[in-house]
Amino acid sequence: MLRVYSVFCFGVFASLLLSINIAVIAQQNGDGVPGWPEFRGPNGNGIATAPGETVGLPLEWSEEKNITWKTAIPYKGWSTPVVLEGKVWLTTATEDGHDYFVICLDASTGEILLNEKLFHSDNPEPLGNEVNCYASPTAVAEPGRAYINFGSYGTACLDTATYEKLWERTDLQCRHYRGPGSSPILHDDLLVLTFDGVDAQYVIALDKNTGETVWRTDRSTAWTDLDPDGNPLREGDFRKSFTTPLVITVDDRTMVISPASFAAFAYDVRTGEEIWKTTNLCYSPAPRPVFGNGLLYLATGRGSASEIWAIRPDGKGDITESNLVWKVGGSMVPSEPSPVLVDNFLFLVSNSGTATCLDAATGKELWNKRLGGNYVASPIYADGNLYVCNTQGRTSILKVADTATILATNELDEGCMASPAVSGKALFLRTRTHLYRIEEGAAGK
Repeated sequence: MLRVYSVFCFGVFASLLLSINIAVIAQQNGDGVPGWPEFRGPNGNGIATAPGETVGLPLEWSEEKNITWKTAIPYKGWSTPVVLEGKVWLTTATEDGHDYFVICLDASTGEILLNEKLFHSDNPEPLGNEVNCYASPTAVAEPGRAYINFGSYGTACLDTATYEKLWERTDLQCRHYRGPGSSPILHDDLLVLTFDGVDAQYVIALDKNTGETVWRTDRSTAWTDLDPDGNPLREGDFRKSFTTPLVITVDDRTMVISPASFAAFAYDVRTGEEIWKTTNLCYSPAPRPVFGNGLLYLATGRGSASEIWAIRPDGKGDITESNLVWKVGGSMVPSEPSPVLVDNFLFLVSNSGTATCLDAATGKELWNKRLGGNYVASPIYADGNLYVCNTQGRTSILKVADTATILATNELDEGCMASPAVSGKALFLRTRTHLYRIEEGAAGK
């Protein structure tokens, strides 16, 4: 039954087969316009249009210009808007973490079609900071189905036409400590979820049709902070991860790439078998990896040794020494925003507001530009430009080139913790309080 609620209620190795092409794999909306079905878009890499192609996203907007609609979103959530079949899906939760909601809006009008409480927790674990919240994981959608995840607080599959809950799981547990952050992904008939908490660390694949477990693989990290009985000597951030995995194919083997604290792993997507891993000295990674030109690029996580690595994603076992092509560190390395790979350019945006362009083959810095502000949201690429949103309400648009050029800066009333989404000529921005549809020629709010 339809429920209507108010607003509150990266060189190249011949042996490597690239599974993710730079051209966008379009999942279509009902009107034939490519959608944005998961965190970081159709290929999970933040790419909205192929290099050389344009859709006509606006370069300028404000509260009074190029705003098609603006809808207040109740409670609190940092999840990216998911746009498919003419609808936008979001998650939100009460600030105390007791109640967890799914929201669906009409993509054309911004009308809230569904505002449904899916889960409740009597004793949610306190967050301990303002960077995360209880509704950070982004939904994933496909024609007819939307998959909503709040980490250990619950996962559900909804029919996108009737909004009926088809299945749910509330038995997948870990102590998130600072809230859930990893978003679910789809591959064939699997829904892949990540649980990296204080007490348990694992990746699990569910049958997307039934919600039943297909495989579960615990992390093989060699923890060094254990007492003689195998218990952690300390609790905190040192076993956690907020990353969303990426599925790639190498040498005819399709694998799930999943960074974690002090390691990154590749698992066979069909069985969950660990294929290889790398080890590092960092914890609590959040950026989603990107793959192209035969290399996998990943951020190692937080800590003094925080780096961006370029590795060859083939081989077996520990490939840390054998497959590392280059690495760079320093203040340019983001803790939250994911990188963007366009041709031979690797773009980074640090949390403190420095945008950096690296040669993706060598890691050589080509330029850096101070943008100002603070950044958590991941940048996206469209129409030959990078769209970069900060937590103070500013979006900077940079030309993708080997020199730094800011084409425009635009201000909204509130800042973005959520990453942008694109569908056709429209840019969807979620601020702390509202969801916007931004298009050229729109009048304003």
